[in-house]
Amino acid sequence: MVSAFLLSTALLSPALAVEPSEKLADPKLEARARAIASELRCLVCQNQSIDDSDAPLAKDLRVIVRERLKDGASDAEVRDYVVARYGDFVLLRPPVKRETLLLWAAPALALIGGVWAIFTAMRRNRRSGAAALTAEERAQLRALGVEPPPSRRDAGEGNGKGDAQPS
Repeated sequence: MVSAFLLSTALLSPALAVEPSEKLADPKLEARARAIASELRCLVCQNQSIDDSDAPLAKDLRVIVRERLKDGASDAEVRDYVVARYGDFVLLRPPVKRETLLLWAAPALALIGGVWAIFTAMRRNRRSGAAALTAEERAQLRALGVEPPPSRRDAGEGNGKGDAQPS
């Protein structure tokens, strides 16, 4: 039972790529390094933090973060140093500013575009409508024991130009 718990804990916990040789001796500095590394994007993986990534570039960035902390830099100074070298893209949560406005607005724009496309398709489909059944098709459905749907004329949806077939 204990081994099953340990196995599930190991499998469900996030895999951290920090190697033992990278860890700082001071636990407080190591905690700060982990916190900063969890906010920085791996530029190779792009969907992982550098703390979770096994990529060589992520390892280099983890080492840079730890070296800057050992040199006495604050968390903000370390973040600013990495952003100055790699841009806002390196941040997993980039700041909202003029340069990143499209990045922040993209989900809302995509949602609005999707709603507009669905609305347009529904309007177009409603205008064209389905072709009305011919008298022969209605007779075939009745012979199969299926009641055919009402024609447009029966439903009062005809456009007055004879678009509905007589039943």
